[in-house]
Amino acid sequence: MSKPLLIIGAGGHASVLVDILRQQRREIIGIVSPILDPTSKVFNGIKHFKNDNDILTFDNQSIILVNGIGSLPGHNLRTVLYSKFKALGYEFQTVVASNAIVSDYAVLEDGVQILTGAIVQTNTRIGANSIINTGAIIEHDCIIGENNHIAPGVTLSGQVITSEHVHIGTGATIIQNVKIGVNSVVAAGATLTKSLGQNIIHFPAKPFQKIKK
Repeated sequence: MSKPLLIIGAGGHASVLVDILRQQRREIIGIVSPILDPTSKVFNGIKHFKNDNDILTFDNQSIILVNGIGSLPGHNLRTVLYSKFKALGYEFQTVVASNAIVSDYAVLEDGVQILTGAIVQTNTRIGANSIINTGAIIEHDCIIGENNHIAPGVTLSGQVITSEHVHIGTGATIIQNVKIGVNSVVAAGATLTKSLGQNIIHFPAKPFQKIKK
């Protein structure tokens, strides 16, 4: 029997996850967020907890957490919360939309989220706490690092390898055998035809710009 779920966050990303989980008839016992939009009908009927410490009132063996915090370059709240509660012994739910296509020969690590219409092909590995967003295509033999966000409509050809904390923006295309270093960004709409080092932003018009610290 599946354990009940507690959702962290109440923004747009959380609403998509709640919609998927409700369609799958999963039990959601609460939303944890300082504020909750009363006009967002997807959260109707779910108990609202306002503080992250409220999670600690639940035994870590009795529930599973869902990381509903979105992921943008330069924002690490999603990763911070995942690391914090993993260290406290909590499990994070792997979420796969019912109409996503995931090969039986793909490996999804802890807390991965595969959203509506995404495709993950054979011999691919998706690292912990990563998002494969709506309609993204991850072709064969790709290795996606931890805490990645592969945004809606991205296409990764075969054997792409990404390190930790990589963001690939909406509609970007990456050819086969490309490697992307830690904390690098491929901007929305960009086409990437060669590997990136770490801490680099690749723009469509101004490729390979160093990230300013």
